Amino acid sequence: MLLRVAVCALGLVAAAAIPANAQSLTSPQPFADIVDEIRIGIHAHDVSYTALPFKVGDWDLSQVEDFSFDVLFTSPDLDAFRWIGAPRPDLGVTVNLDGQDSMAHLGLTWQLPVFDTPFYLEGTFGGAIHNGYLTNSPDPSRRANFGCRVNFYERFGVGANLSESMTATLTYEHTSNNGWCDANQGLSNFGLRLGWKF
Repeated sequence: MLLRVAVCALGLVAAAAIPANAQSLTSPQPFADIVDEIRIGIHAHDVSYTALPFKVGDWDLSQVEDFSFDVLFTSPDLDAFRWIGAPRPDLGVTVNLDGQDSMAHLGLTWQLPVFDTPFYLEGTFGGAIHNGYLTNSPDPSRRANFGCRVNFYERFGVGANLSESMTATLTYEHTSNNGWCDANQGLSNFGLRLGWKF
């Protein structure tokens, strides 16, 4: 169900973009004014319980079974967005292929170049909806007790521009509710996202 909602949302975004760009659908970059980058990734599931990517030595990297798909939109040409550093709106899903918890997220992504190099640092903040339990999970080691249906979403990354149109980003993503609901087990995934820029 979560995957269907995310696919429908991405379809609506694409449908909305077509009329504005109908005259350029045959060009190599028909959505360049709306979509800045598309990413796919593979991740280790539930590597840690913490919101920040610390305690790397304690991470469990044994469950490499998550697939992600993200669309990063062009930062809106608005003073409010320029004032906060011109982040890109980000819509995506992380789907577990072994029947564990999956999520869809919506947020803002900031990117900071590392001097005059192809490398960059990245941070995302927003919200995520999941398909897990709120409480009373039959197996909390496989299906978390999230407490809230919609939680905070954070993602931290270190990446590189491999070419003018391709990126690679190591990411740590986390969702939890900061203790605002009855349970707050949280979920953190770590992996590699490959991106194609329009």
